[in-house]
Amino acid sequence: MGLTIADATAADEAGWRALWAAYLGYYNVDLKEEITARTWARIIDGGAALTARLARIDGRMAGFALHHHHASTWVAGDDCYLEDLFVDAGARGQGIGRALIDDLIAIARRRNWQRLYWLTDAANARARALYDQYTASDGHIRYRITL
Repeated sequence: MGLTIADATAADEAGWRALWAAYLGYYNVDLKEEITARTWARIIDGGAALTARLARIDGRMAGFALHHHHASTWVAGDDCYLEDLFVDAGARGQGIGRALIDDLIAIARRRNWQRLYWLTDAANARARALYDQYTASDGHIRYRITL
């Protein structure tokens, strides 16, 4: 069967939640259950901007790419923001992260989105080694105000 990537469906909730918990654990983040539930509800709501692509190896869920597109003031069309990318620790090194990014690039091109962008932790050397193969960092620094 090999690697497959597809949109999340309601039947994927348990598998996604397991990966999501591992992702949050990687970043030492505790979220209230209501936030995780709301995130999942958005993912499977066909009208919401947030979408999930799920990677499976031989049928077992191994990673996700959570993304949404939005209008841009810098190009004539839309941009795509890759908000969260994660590959299960036991599945790393098999090209799943690259496959998820390539999948999203293909979707963006089909939909005529103009740019794909994402952020990562400066200390995440393994992820940055992959990302640097696509493009150099543009040098932006994120500022965030929690309201």
